[in-house]
Amino acid sequence: MANRSEGAPLVVSFGEMLIDFVPDVAGMSLADSGGFVKAPGGAPANVAVAITKLGGSSAFVGKFGDDEFGHMLVDILKKSGVDTDGCLFDPHARTALAFVTLKSNGEREFMFYRNPSADMLLTEKELKLSLIRSAKIFHYGSISLIAEPCRSAHLAAMRAAKEAGILLSYDPNVRLPLWPSQEAARDGIMSIWKEADFIKVSDDEVAFLTQGDPESEDVVMKLWYDGLKMLIVTDGEKGCRYFTKNFKGQIPGFLVNTVDTTGAGDAFVGSLLVSIAKDDSLFHNEEKLKEVLKFSNACGAICTTQKGAIPALPNTSMAQELIAKGK
Repeated sequence: MANRSEGAPLVVSFGEMLIDFVPDVAGMSLADSGGFVKAPGGAPANVAVAITKLGGSSAFVGKFGDDEFGHMLVDILKKSGVDTDGCLFDPHARTALAFVTLKSNGEREFMFYRNPSADMLLTEKELKLSLIRSAKIFHYGSISLIAEPCRSAHLAAMRAAKEAGILLSYDPNVRLPLWPSQEAARDGIMSIWKEADFIKVSDDEVAFLTQGDPESEDVVMKLWYDGLKMLIVTDGEKGCRYFTKNFKGQIPGFLVNTVDTTGAGDAFVGSLLVSIAKDDSLFHNEEKLKEVLKFSNACGAICTTQKGAIPALPNTSMAQELIAKGK
C-alpha cells in the first residue's frame, strides 16, 4: 500500500490530473504572456492532495501519459502521501496540458490540450475495483464523463462504489471549453446527478445548470432530489450555503488577499471530505456541520493566497490560525 495516513478512513478520488501552465505575470492574456510556470492541476487530484495535507487518507484513480509530465505528476501524488495504486500510464497518449490565464482579479480562463490525453483513455477493465471498494467515500467530477472509454470506466467505478455501500461525492467542476457544447455539458453533468450522496457546486455552476439566479433558494433547490444527503453551494469569498433534508443555512467566508482562485474549491472539498469520512453524522447535526464548513471555508480562502493549486493547499494549523484571526 502506498503511504496512507494510518487509521484515517480512505477517500478515493477519480478523474484527471494534468499540468496547468500559468502565465508568470498575472493579468496577461495567453498570447501576451512572456513565460509560464508549470503547476500540477486537475480537480480530483487536487482534492486527493488536499485530504492528505489535512491529515486524511486518500487514493487517486486515473491515467497518465507514459511521459515526463505523467511521471512527475504521480511523483507529486506519492510525495503528498496519496495512494497511487490506482494510477496507470498509457504509452500511446500524452498527459493532458492546460494553459490557464489569470485575470487581474485572480479569476481564470482555460485553454486545454487533450487530443485525446491519457486520462480520457482509462478503461473499465483497468479499474482497480478493490481499491475503490475499500473507501469510505468515492469522489469524482464531470470531466471524466466527456469521452469514451473514460466515461464507461467512471460509471463502472461509481456502480462498484454504490454496491459496496460507499458514499458518493460529486463536484461537477464545469469546464465548458472541454465539452462539445453547453447543452452537452449540462446533459452530461446532470446524467449522473441523482447518484451522488452529496454534491458541491459553485454559484456560477448553479447559474449554468439551472439557467436561473444562483442567489435564489428556489433556483438552488431545483438541484435537490430525494435521496440527496447534502447540497453545498460555494459563493466565493462570501462563503457557502448548505442544504440538507432537515436544515439549511449560510456560513460566511474569510477575507484574504486573493492572488489565484485555482484550487480553492478543491481545498474546500478536500477539507469537507476529511470531516465526513471521520463522522458522517454531519448530515444530521447542524452544529457540527457549521464548524466543519467554517473550517472548509478557511481552507478554500487560504488556497487563493498563492499561485497554483497543490502548492497553495493548506494544512490544519494554517486553517485554524485563519479561523482564530477571523474571530
